Amino acid sequence: MTKKTFLKIIQLQTEQSARHLDEVRSIHREMRGYKHDFHHYLQTLKGLLEAEEYERAVSCIDELDKRLTHVDMLLKTGNVALDAVLSGKIAHARELNIDITIKANVRDHLTLSDVELSIVVGNLLDNSIEACLASSDQPPFMRIYIAMKGKMLYFSMINSAGKKRKKLGGVFHSEKNGLHGFGLRRACDIIDRHGGWYKFNSEDGAFTSEFLVPALDPSKT
Repeated sequence: MTKKTFLKIIQLQTEQSARHLDEVRSIHREMRGYKHDFHHYLQTLKGLLEAEEYERAVSCIDELDKRLTHVDMLLKTGNVALDAVLSGKIAHARELNIDITIKANVRDHLTLSDVELSIVVGNLLDNSIEACLASSDQPPFMRIYIAMKGKMLYFSMINSAGKKRKKLGGVFHSEKNGLHGFGLRRACDIIDRHGGWYKFNSEDGAFTSEFLVPALDPSKT
């Protein structure tokens, strides 16, 4: 390993650690916000019931139910490691006013380690958030789908982006010293090691990421 590559790895790990701390803080702020809102919902509901405003009370309960459903979707995919990385990235992205929709249903125990799963998905989401922030022609958005396809883990994401990006050395680079491109190579290396497949496509206004990787022991049902 060259000194330049080693320094890039150290810088990337430092940036990722800082982002992780920000993401944990984002989750904490969001959970505190739900707790605060829940108190106000109860006070409002109590007042409506005392005033015999039953239809408005039902509407209040419906709205609370929607928010609780949002919390449940935010934190539970079926895989604890994936829950952790997605929760942090989603909370951080929403603080940046990025509109996110996500559908994820994944087995908990995979042949990919928790660290490998976090690196792959975390780097793809980091790139997506960066691209959203660079897009000024449309409201930023991320659309994520993660599921099991038999014994394979499937990931698909489309996000808003700026102008079409070019590849350097077979990888799309960001404008931040190529470090996110370096992180993307790490993600691709992990997928390659597990015999998976990936595809990235850049167009004006949108960027798509997709991968399919063996994730369950083929000797087990």
